Amino acid sequence: MDSQSSCVVVTGFGPFRQHLVNSSWEAVKELSKLGLGSDMEVELQILQLPVDYREVKQRVTRIWEDLQPQLVVHVGMDPTAKAIFLEQCGKNWGYGDADIRGFHPECGVCLPDGPEVIASGVSMRAVSRSAVVEGVEVAFSRDAVYAAGLCDPAQISGTPDLFCEPCVVG
Repeated sequence: MDSQSSCVVVTGFGPFRQHLVNSSWEAVKELSKLGLGSDMEVELQILQLPVDYREVKQRVTRIWEDLQPQLVVHVGMDPTAKAIFLEQCGKNWGYGDADIRGFHPECGVCLPDGPEVIASGVSMRAVSRSAVVEGVEVAFSRDAVYAAGLCDPAQISGTPDLFCEPCVVG
């Protein structure tokens, strides 16, 4: 795709632990059914990422290199969340939980040479103020308050000069 790409990539995650069906992926699949992009010049790409630290890094890098999207949104899940949280930043630390292959990031750091934090160029505060989801609160979060998943590692794995990888958790 050229630099003026109209590609928007939305990712959800695969099964992990006791969650045989990851609601983040189920929500992302619904986007294509809604016809997002069909009446606009937007090419919507939906992709499932495995709950695997090393694989996420490789796949997100390929997304940016191969598809050259204008925007990437990572949708994660927290089974205890009572709202949809739009996260402004992804952290590169604090990951002690094992992924689906039993891998633990060394010292809880996803990318040893990566930035400590990556911030989206999209104002998630503004988006949260204008987002309307019937019957569900949409809230702004500075960073991943639900850091048990891979939204942060997915964000950190993105292209550093394209800080537009918001994460949605709910």
